[in-house]
Amino acid sequence: MRISDPVAAFEALGHDTRLAVFRLLIPAGPNGLAAGQISERIGMPPNALSFHLSRLVRADLLAARRAGRQIFYAVAYERLTGLLSFLLDDCCANAPSGCLPGCPTRPIDAGVKVTVKPSACGSTGQRR
Repeated sequence: MRISDPVAAFEALGHDTRLAVFRLLIPAGPNGLAAGQISERIGMPPNALSFHLSRLVRADLLAARRAGRQIFYAVAYERLTGLLSFLLDDCCANAPSGCLPGCPTRPIDAGVKVTVKPSACGSTGQRR
C-alpha cells in the first residue's frame, strides 16, 4: 500500500504526546484502548488528550469507534504499514542488491543529484 500523505502522518507523530499515544496503542491491537485508559496511562487530562487523539485520527493513523459512552482508539495498521513501506522504499531507493532482506532495488528518479555517500542501509542521503 502506498501512503497518500506521509507528511501529514509524520507531522502528527512529530509531537511527544502523540508519539507516546501511538506507541501505547500499537501493542493494544485492533481493539485498541478506551480514551480514559489512554489518558490514565499517558498521564494527561482527557480534555487535553482529545486534541492529540483527533490529530492522529485526521492523519489516518488511528481509528476511533464508539461503544456506549466510551470511544476506543486503535492503530490503523494498514496506514502504518504504508508509512513503513514509504520509509523503506525511500531508504533503499538506490540500494545495492542485497542491502537488506527484501529491500527494493529500483533506481532513483533521473535528474536527482546525490549529495552524500550511501548509508549502511543504502540510502543516498539528501536529494536535490
